[in-house]
Amino acid sequence: MSKLKINIVLFGIGNIGSTLINQIIESQEFFLQSKNVDFHFPIITNSTVAFFEKEGVGYAWETNFRELAVPFRVEDIIEFAKENEFENLIAVDATASDELIGHYNTLIENGFNIVAVNKKANTLPIDLYKQLRENLKKYDKEFLYETSVDTGFPVLQTLRDLYYSGEKITKIRGVFSDNLSYVFNRFSAEENSFSSILKDASLLGLMRSTFKEDLSGNDTARKLLILTREIGKEFELSDIKINPLIGEEHLEKNGILNRDAVDRSFKISKITQKDHHVLRYIGEFDVEKNTLEVKLVSEPVTSAIGQLKGSDSIFEIYTQSYANTPIVIQSASPCKQAISRGLITDILKVAEKIKNKEAIWL
Repeated sequence: MSKLKINIVLFGIGNIGSTLINQIIESQEFFLQSKNVDFHFPIITNSTVAFFEKEGVGYAWETNFRELAVPFRVEDIIEFAKENEFENLIAVDATASDELIGHYNTLIENGFNIVAVNKKANTLPIDLYKQLRENLKKYDKEFLYETSVDTGFPVLQTLRDLYYSGEKITKIRGVFSDNLSYVFNRFSAEENSFSSILKDASLLGLMRSTFKEDLSGNDTARKLLILTREIGKEFELSDIKINPLIGEEHLEKNGILNRDAVDRSFKISKITQKDHHVLRYIGEFDVEKNTLEVKLVSEPVTSAIGQLKGSDSIFEIYTQSYANTPIVIQSASPCKQAISRGLITDILKVAEKIKNKEAIWL
């Protein structure tokens, strides 16, 4: 059987994107032997420039990118792919770009499958969300995004399997933010002030790029919206009641954090809990009540959510068949290596579907 050549166009060569290239190059022989798949990166980009290499980038890709990358438009990428008759195309979105998701439909219409860590395409207004899926069906392309809610653990796949098997899902809840998991796991176990733990988290780099998104509750809300849409619900982001961790009462007039106000507020929340309870910041969809909420809750220390450690995230899925005991998916703190492996898992799934489609036509 001839090997399947997959052409990956990578958008974003930051921590995750660069790790993805290196992992695939290093494991190329393994993928050939185990999956009979040959991966190539003919185009890699950052937000402003792209490196075009017909034969695919190699170990020297970073040097070549610095020396040879040129300004680009998405149309240039499509034209290059057509000129070189690239088949089995996968656009990998390793960015958090609002602009790039606006090009998804154009990429699909021009032969690209999509794998994304970017969660924004799945939190668009529902009419645009549906339009994207109609285009995928029309052009017979795939769009996978398991890493948009977790490092690659099969949270979305589990939800889909339950939903399409006819299982009645009654509730989805969990701690979706690794940053806030770290903060509240420490705050529950230590006597340190809340603001000092926030500072430690930022110094560790945990909250460097998503600080405001996490504290506002928006990141948790987006992940919750993605989860609900996977089971056929047509909610908008505005349907989610978001209780931000940091409100106006915690800020100075100039927008700077008022540490005294923050520490006082969270200390009260901590000491007024029942015994053997801990604070957690969760997203929750109660299917039967049809309510979506992002909020601070007090959980028993014996519960799965209450036992979280470090920067772990957790997803609980309640169903009719498992009424009292939820399906629990828990993952360790995400790192660039784990997220990249999650992307590779989705890429391999797309490759397998391409292979199956080709087999039908033989």
